[in-house]
Amino acid sequence: MTVPDTPTPADLHKNDPHRSDQHHDDQRRASRADDPAPTAERGRTALAVGVVEKIAGMAAREVSGIHALGSGLSRTFGAMRDRVPGGKSSVGRGIKAEVGEKQTAIDIALVVEYGVVIPKLAAQVRENIITAVERMTGLEVVEVNIAVNDVHLPDDPDIDEDEEADSRGQRPRVQ
Repeated sequence: MTVPDTPTPADLHKNDPHRSDQHHDDQRRASRADDPAPTAERGRTALAVGVVEKIAGMAAREVSGIHALGSGLSRTFGAMRDRVPGGKSSVGRGIKAEVGEKQTAIDIALVVEYGVVIPKLAAQVRENIITAVERMTGLEVVEVNIAVNDVHLPDDPDIDEDEEADSRGQRPRVQ
């Protein structure tokens, strides 16, 4: 994987619509037979699946009404992984992506808050993920499949709250 060179100030002004010599620069460039190919044709950019999953996870979390991402099992394993010293929480938890050269497909599992209108929430999550992934990666998002695995009720204990109390050596105040 190659990293493109840092653009020069002249490169930054090439596409400035306020420059009067833009048209002349384009004509001169087109007339040169020895001009190298555009930078997009000089190599490939490969994106790891984890990159798309993290972007999708962050985009999904921006939508209010989502309690957590992932199925119960993945949240349980994630909670255990988070407790291991040096372990990091996974932003992409509950998200699976397939990444090709030009397209990606994303599956997301989530838990919603009680009272939200699930079809509207799903539409917002889908739109947010598509916008973020396409903007940041340049990949076309062909589909975002959403599985709502649970509804978090207001009186249900939160896994994170239980873990926090356990880590302090205290029991939860309310059960």
